[in-house]
Amino acid sequence: MNLPSIFTFGSNLAGIHGAGSAAEAYRNHGAEWGIGRGPTGRSYAIPTKDANLEPLSLHEIHENVRRFIIYADRHPELRFHVVKIGCGYAGYMETEIRPFFENAPSNCILPEGWR
Repeated sequence: MNLPSIFTFGSNLAGIHGAGSAAEAYRNHGAEWGIGRGPTGRSYAIPTKDANLEPLSLHEIHENVRRFIIYADRHPELRFHVVKIGCGYAGYMETEIRPFFENAPSNCILPEGWR
């Protein structure tokens, strides 16, 4: 079965999608400027930075990932392609972020080594 693809990216709470995977989401996957959390178009924004573009704490990112996992679990008709959120402009290491996705449902396509 070919499920609709949702580009899942790290964002900021201001919804400024100007660089990295956020810019990709804005240009090619329907992410809306000014919306920094949740689904828009064919994308899903997981905040890793605050509205002032400062990195969120690991606790806050974990909570945002938890919300995403609940959403993905409730939408088995979609396939979520997740990028390495928090590991670019937010400045965290993969080893810090990867464990947050350990309970991701099977309709989440995670980066290599994250499942």
